[in-house]
Amino acid sequence: MRFAAPAAALAAVLAVTASVGQSADHVTDPRAAALVTEGRAAIAAGQPDKAIDAFEAALAVDPAATGVFLDLASAARLNGLQGKAIRYYRLALAREPANLAALSGEGEALVEKGAVEKARRNLAKLQSMCGDKCPETRTLAAAIARGPQPRVLTAEAVMPDAVVTQQN
Repeated sequence: MRFAAPAAALAAVLAVTASVGQSADHVTDPRAAALVTEGRAAIAAGQPDKAIDAFEAALAVDPAATGVFLDLASAARLNGLQGKAIRYYRLALAREPANLAALSGEGEALVEKGAVEKARRNLAKLQSMCGDKCPETRTLAAAIARGPQPRVLTAEAVMPDAVVTQQN
């Protein structure tokens, strides 16, 4: 009987902690959930700018939705903005340090930027947290094995500077 009250209190704390740990994808506001759905549809349609707008609006409506940072990072990576994606992954990790998707995504973005050694640190964290069998570890390991992709130059990027001359 002496332990009934402390046991009940401990059970309540564990229940709340478990529900908080499972809330990574949970969006509490229905308007934010609709914006997240709209953003994911824009990503599927190959429109990362439209997706970023929708995800940023979702964060404005529901700032507690950590999973939206992962969606923002995905859209930024599609747009070729790996530095911005890394920032979003780090914001998600600041809220949930054990978020495997954020660790893996950050590692992939680091590889895309050419920071393979930093990506290997993320891989080591993932391996210690969930082992070699979890999908996040395998995905990051494959990205590291591929290595950074060479940047493709466009014709606009190598245009010579225009020189104006005066004719008499």
